[in-house]
Amino acid sequence: MFGADKGTASLLDGKKLSIGIVQARFNEPITDALYSACLAELLTLGVQEKNIAHVKVPGALEVPVALQAMAERDDFDALIALGCIIRGETYHFELVANESGAGVTRLALDYQIPIANAILTTETLEQAIARKTDKGRDAARVAVEMAHLLQEIG
Repeated sequence: MFGADKGTASLLDGKKLSIGIVQARFNEPITDALYSACLAELLTLGVQEKNIAHVKVPGALEVPVALQAMAERDDFDALIALGCIIRGETYHFELVANESGAGVTRLALDYQIPIANAILTTETLEQAIARKTDKGRDAARVAVEMAHLLQEIG
């Protein structure tokens, strides 16, 4: 079984990995915090700063197209999507949440590249604030672990 003989520590060793991050600017105080937590965790896991590419896009709907451009470069072991969608008074929340999530998933499958999806979808700003640091760290860990897993399988 893949990964069965490897400890968690080796799966979370980012020393030889290259990671691309796409961050939405909409709700920027939250997405900046997601990025800061994600970057700090990537560095803690050993990913070299020179091997981390970071771009910003206007909002969550633009995240997949930037991820696609990164995936097509074939320079990255994993990608990370960062954004924040907070429910408003209209159907727009569902549209943005569903389409951005579907786009991220489709790209991961089409390009066979791990994409850690940390586009928060919350009911309130308070919920987003409560999740921003943990989800940023989680995204880094997921990206590194899945990069190793796909390398092992492939």
